[in-house]
Amino acid sequence: MADSKGLKQSWIRPFFFYGNNPASLIGGALTSAAAFTLIGYWVVSLLGHGGSSNPYVGIIFYLILPALFVLGLLLIAAGILLRRRHLKAAGQIPAIFPDVDLRDPGFRHGIDFVVIATFINFVIVGTASYRGVAYMDQPSFCGQSCHVMAPQWTAYHVSSHSGVACTDCHIAAGIQGFVHAKVNGTKQLFMVAFHDYPRPILANDKVPPARVTCLNCHNPNTYVGDKLLVKNSYGDDEKNSLTHTIVLLHVGGRDQFGNLSGIHGAHLGYIEYISTDSEHQTIHWVGKTSADGSVTEFTDVKGPVTGQKRLMDCIDCHNRPAHSFDTPEDALNNDMAKGRPSVSLPFVHKQGLALLKAKYESQEDAAAKITSGLESFYSSQYPAIGRGQRTQVDQAAKTLVAIYSENVFPFMKVAWGTHPNDIGHDAYPGCFRCHDGSHNTKDQKSIPNDCSTCHNLIATDEANPKQLADLGLQ
Repeated sequence: MADSKGLKQSWIRPFFFYGNNPASLIGGALTSAAAFTLIGYWVVSLLGHGGSSNPYVGIIFYLILPALFVLGLLLIAAGILLRRRHLKAAGQIPAIFPDVDLRDPGFRHGIDFVVIATFINFVIVGTASYRGVAYMDQPSFCGQSCHVMAPQWTAYHVSSHSGVACTDCHIAAGIQGFVHAKVNGTKQLFMVAFHDYPRPILANDKVPPARVTCLNCHNPNTYVGDKLLVKNSYGDDEKNSLTHTIVLLHVGGRDQFGNLSGIHGAHLGYIEYISTDSEHQTIHWVGKTSADGSVTEFTDVKGPVTGQKRLMDCIDCHNRPAHSFDTPEDALNNDMAKGRPSVSLPFVHKQGLALLKAKYESQEDAAAKITSGLESFYSSQYPAIGRGQRTQVDQAAKTLVAIYSENVFPFMKVAWGTHPNDIGHDAYPGCFRCHDGSHNTKDQKSIPNDCSTCHNLIATDEANPKQLADLGLQ
């Protein structure tokens, strides 16, 4: 009983006496509001209803709100110390501190102030936190708020997944994925704040497996059948000669009878592999498990292959579903097929590629030199065209600048080919990482590399393929 009375006289009464000052009262209200908001967030996250999965939510709930909580405590302490110093200097420190009594108008006024201020601060902090979370859940926050994500944002904006939220693909469902995202997002925040981020930014197995993200929307067992692909290419001659390549892709899948066929069907089994690089472009070992449980191992080197085994996943081939970067050839061919640059400009394909592949210090440097380079070429080599088709030359320059700006980011060390696309095998190894004829079993059986399993070449770089005319496409 004596201890309780001593505690009340030595600590509780002095605390409330000195704490009855504007700074301490504001600090108490700020600390309480931050605490209530944090507790509400923890409850929502624990119950799993309405919580955001955005990794950068940690900026608010792991950094800003705790900082406000600590700031409030510091204000309380500062107010107490300042009032004590002021009263001591004036000789007004009482021998016995007033009792904590709600009937005391001064004490009750302080309590009323803290309650009202806490409510106001809670509304302000809570609303700001909610709106901050809502803003962070938008793809534009991930792509535009952080300049280092400019390459990914640019590619995402023009992809077929541009309507899909970043968190749907980059964060796995469940508490483990949730916690990992928060920790990783906070870590990334510090990396950006201290300019300690990698250049370029690579996935490096940071993306969750497709079975916990992609398969929420896609079904790999769906039978797709065959798809006709027509690729247009322009030559480096004066007339920019157009040729066509026609490919019948056997996408396949599992048909209504359960039979597997085509590209998807050949890879729907249980397949593991060992890669020696973070982007999985070099694969030395492949193991395929049959229905009876036996494993067939393929390798392209002598001796044992060490490394972590990875289960083959959709994104091992579809590795650029929302952040794909073109090669300069593909980008220029695609835009020329749309009419810009105009094929009426002599050697525009050849000159365009040369300008796109040149090295520049920045995108601004590239824009200036690509424009001046193209104008200089036509004014010196084809002065009549430089004067008479100035509009087409300007449009061609703008298209080339746009192609460069969408694919090359010098400040992030993103150049042509930095981010390989493993669909196909034209510009990058892709399929040939495994289907190269060099991955063999001990008895020299190779991973199948029969081209007809995946596609049929109907026409290859032909000016006027009969098939296009038959289909009414030319």
